[in-house]
Amino acid sequence: MNGFDLDAHAAAIERDGYTTVYDFLTPEDLAEVRRVLGLYLGRRRGRNNFEGYATERLYTLVARARVFWRLALDPRIESLCQRFLLPGYLLTASQAIRLGPEETPQPFHADDLFYTVPRPRPMISLSTIVAVDAFTADNGGTEVVPGSHRWSDEEVAHLAGQLHADAPEGQHALESQCVPVVMPAGACVVFAGTLVHRGGANRTGAPRCAFSHQYCQPWARQQENFTLAVPVEVAREMPPALQALLGYSIHPPFMGQLTASHPLKALDPAYENRIIAQAREVGARLPE
Repeated sequence: MNGFDLDAHAAAIERDGYTTVYDFLTPEDLAEVRRVLGLYLGRRRGRNNFEGYATERLYTLVARARVFWRLALDPRIESLCQRFLLPGYLLTASQAIRLGPEETPQPFHADDLFYTVPRPRPMISLSTIVAVDAFTADNGGTEVVPGSHRWSDEEVAHLAGQLHADAPEGQHALESQCVPVVMPAGACVVFAGTLVHRGGANRTGAPRCAFSHQYCQPWARQQENFTLAVPVEVAREMPPALQALLGYSIHPPFMGQLTASHPLKALDPAYENRIIAQAREVGARLPE
């Protein structure tokens, strides 16, 4: 937290919808992230225009390497989550994104657009994108529309296909307002889940790699089902704070309970599913 001005970064998010932390990764962490991602990336392509046909995505990073445990719990990001989200906030996404050469611009969107709570409204999620390679205006770096986090439903309706479904005017209007996030490798852009943004076009001959951790309100459904995706053997070794972020936690009074118990009990090696145990006690079959 040394040298991190929480109030200044929070004010930028409130005003513009985003802020940049330029010294987010240490050189050692950047090297380790590159090593781990190098084991997995370069093997597949995207499935649709939103993911990017020339873009590769790697999900559930927190299950793959301890470096992502530390980064998901970075105290600077935690302080911003504590500023904008309720206690007990969750990790909702943990993924790497590698834009290949000739990738086209991603459709404009907001990360929490799928939460159907009327806008304008406070954010339901807070996103981070960390540059593994430097972001430039030409290699597919993130492009943001400053101030769009305050837009109404009507102003972003075309993003959900409710307006201008067959017309490009909305996209052109957004392109005139968007600005590229230019930052060196190791920097991190933090933005409201309500901010309109996209991955830019990669007009270079080299891929552009990044990773994203996203956080959401403790009452919101997570994009990734981490309690199923992260192997139990891996989750057991995680710090308690990260286990809570994954969903091994309770949002008062009882959201997230596991058959009237705390979900953290499921990580105990001696844990037996209560449904199975009770059925055995009464001599019932599952399902009856």
